[in-house]
Amino acid sequence: MEKHILICGERGVGKSTLIRRLTALYPGPVSGFVTKRETVADGEGLFPIYIHPAACPEARRQYGPENLIGRCDSRRSVRYPEVFDRLGPPLLMSGGLLVMDELGFLENAAHRFQAAVLAALDGSTPVLAAVKPKETDFLRRVRQHPCGEVFYITPESREALYQRLRSRILQWNKEKL
Repeated sequence: MEKHILICGERGVGKSTLIRRLTALYPGPVSGFVTKRETVADGEGLFPIYIHPAACPEARRQYGPENLIGRCDSRRSVRYPEVFDRLGPPLLMSGGLLVMDELGFLENAAHRFQAAVLAALDGSTPVLAAVKPKETDFLRRVRQHPCGEVFYITPESREALYQRLRSRILQWNKEKL
């Protein structure tokens, strides 16, 4: 099997959109997680971020304290590592295409979650992940994982990157059959 796909880029360049487009090409089951940052700040000026099963349609996603992983703005954050540690590892145990959208700085203290991510990267289930370009120990370990290949995305490169990774996903499809 080819290496796992790790898409790295700044906020707003299209990592999640690219992952959605690539996931749509995969005919088998999809597992893992997606995160969603709300566009409206709370009373403290922070934007809530939630974790959801990747296979859950957007219209059926729940937004509550049970899946709130953090709140942040451009300068500060409040993190809930216990939510990562409770919800994340089970979401990374299923087969099919394993989506991790996205890995960032909020999970710095979520050690069970981090261990589950690294174990998934050690495994043979294909992984498609968005990785923030932040310099934390965990994110460095993800980007440097020997079973992963990092692809950098910019607004200018995203369509060419889609075409390049499209063939990789289609190859995973053939290996699945």
